[in-house]
Amino acid sequence: MRSYDDAVLNAFLEGQGQLFSPDVASTLDEADDFLTEVMAVVVDSAEEVAEYFEEEGVDMDGLEGEELLEADEVFDVGDGRYLIVES
Repeated sequence: MRSYDDAVLNAFLEGQGQLFSPDVASTLDEADDFLTEVMAVVVDSAEEVAEYFEEEGVDMDGLEGEELLEADEVFDVGDGRYLIVES
């Protein structure tokens, strides 16, 4: 059984090049295994992206709002949720 739903896995597969070169996964199962291994997090809103970075003590260098959502570690799932993958 997968840890992440298909929407999250597809968002990662489509956008993984923004964070990794070469790609780290080519199938949904490989993506799920990788995201589980790195303990990727799915949050429900842009506000929760900011809260996550703050709670984790990530230096955001003054980034806020849309700039945070453009960070390489953040993947827009497309349904209001965001996947955060710390490399």
